[in-house]
Amino acid sequence: MTETAAAGPPRALRRDAAQNRDRLLAAARELFADRGFDVTLDDIAHHAGVGVGTAYRRFANKAALLDALFVEQTVELAAAADAALADPDPWQGLVGYLEQSLALQLRDKGLAQIVSGDRISAEQHDWNREVMAPKNRALVARGREAGVLRDDVTGTDLTFLQVGLNAVMTRSRDAHPDLYRRYLHLVLDGLRAQPGRPTPLPVAALTSDQTHAVMAPTTTRKPARGDDAGR
Repeated sequence: MTETAAAGPPRALRRDAAQNRDRLLAAARELFADRGFDVTLDDIAHHAGVGVGTAYRRFANKAALLDALFVEQTVELAAAADAALADPDPWQGLVGYLEQSLALQLRDKGLAQIVSGDRISAEQHDWNREVMAPKNRALVARGREAGVLRDDVTGTDLTFLQVGLNAVMTRSRDAHPDLYRRYLHLVLDGLRAQPGRPTPLPVAALTSDQTHAVMAPTTTRKPARGDDAGR
């Protein structure tokens, strides 16, 4: 008997082991959604209510857990693009896709980091190129063929528009979570093949004071040597 034949198919996880794995994935999804990828595997184990040793038996490290979670995080995004491609109205499909994609990213900081290419693995980066890029190109092609989208818009524009709006979202998420939608609709007016009357913006602009608060430093700068000299 060969070594391969002797090994047989991989054994299924015991019920309790499978439940622990599901708890860890659910906890990771919640923490990544709330805090992004800075959480540790220890944080996830505590949030899941399992021991740290159990977490490391199910996943060798946080990267392994991220790989397992990646499919769950991206299924909804791909589905949003597919629904847009199935919409009989190419313009409404495109608008709906961008609205839903960004709403998902608002809900899930981890997904936002994936879309922006921030702190993801090479395999996850390839998913953006091999799965989402063709869908973006198809959405743009439909809009251009229907005459509702500018002829010079490309699929990569949808990528960078989301990256830019993601930056707005990151800054304003806590105090003004819907602010990004103001700039999304400004962008949408610019994408139209034949701009008409401006679309009413769904969110008011921030005041100068609100903008100053949103743009405040996220970390405290340490004083350089000599800053206190002469005081």
